[in-house]
Amino acid sequence: MAQPAHPAAINGLTLAQAEVIANAALAKGHAMGFLPLTVCVIDAGGHMKVLKREDGCSIARQDVAHGKAYGAMAMGFGTRELARRAAGAPGFTNALSDLTGGRAVPVQGGVLVRDANNVLLGAVGISGDTSPNDEVCCIAGIEAAGLAPDTGDPA
Repeated sequence: MAQPAHPAAINGLTLAQAEVIANAALAKGHAMGFLPLTVCVIDAGGHMKVLKREDGCSIARQDVAHGKAYGAMAMGFGTRELARRAAGAPGFTNALSDLTGGRAVPVQGGVLVRDANNVLLGAVGISGDTSPNDEVCCIAGIEAAGLAPDTGDPA
């Protein structure tokens, strides 16, 4: 019998939650007739839990999806808000890119994942269709896992 992980070894999202998020996000994309998607789910420590790249995705989609999730985690708000800030402060956006080694992608489609107590568990990034459509799939995946999406819009 496998030993359970030490509670300190779990950093936010579990693998089971991440898999539900990714599968439901892809299902939403199919239901909406979106282009093939790549979904990246990271935990609160920024570690990748799940990456799913549908057939037909171009080769950079996994990097973009990860960058959207990473950008949301790096700044502590969804990339919808990060995109708004990037439009008004290109100097900051360039600095953020430099500081994160180019890993933060400041466009819609990166959504934070919170629990019922507003605790930050991780983030989801999706790339493949338009950025607003990517975000729709992020939200659907997070909600399917019984968790709360945080797009960066003020409440």
